[in-house]
Amino acid sequence: MFLATVAQQAEPNSFPLQLLIIFLAAALTDNILLTRFLGMCSFLAISRHMKTSIGLGIAVIFVTTFTAGINFLIYKYVLVPLGIEYLQLIIFIVVIAAFVQLVEMIIERFSQPLYFALGIFLPLITVNCAILGVSLFMLNKQGYGFWQSVTFGAGSGVGWLLAIVLMAGIREKVKEDKVPPGLRGSGITLIITGIIALAFIGFSGMIKF
Repeated sequence: MFLATVAQQAEPNSFPLQLLIIFLAAALTDNILLTRFLGMCSFLAISRHMKTSIGLGIAVIFVTTFTAGINFLIYKYVLVPLGIEYLQLIIFIVVIAAFVQLVEMIIERFSQPLYFALGIFLPLITVNCAILGVSLFMLNKQGYGFWQSVTFGAGSGVGWLLAIVLMAGIREKVKEDKVPPGLRGSGITLIITGIIALAFIGFSGMIKF
């Protein structure tokens, strides 16, 4: 089994390699959606069409990347020194909500069709457990600094995008009329998700980070 050790165990001159391994691990072997099953509600609802799936996936990447970095700085340089780590959940949600509002305004300004296609699920990124999960999991990574945290957030977002794009591609090919009535819609989607997840979980442990 191929094992790669990152960040805290690698030599300083391999820092870019550390970040690459963190990114790949977060996107593939520790996929936030397919191995931890976070963010399933919007995943199931939006993955009917490729265009909206890509749009929402890009928005998720933007939010996870920036909020992971900001939440790391707030936690390390504000909450910990003041001894108020117990407020991390509230603070993280506030930061995420602010960035979701920013993303919503950008999409509304530059892509009205995508804005209306995403509908209620765009502002609901605020309560998407995958987004919050990234910031919380980040704190459990021993030895992570600012850039490792940002990379972890970006990789997790890309992993979420990869999962929803895979599902959208499959759902566009699946003919609903050939699916048993009891399994149409969410039923067949969950079955397909489980099969895809098995493939990703099979790579768990190949990259340690």
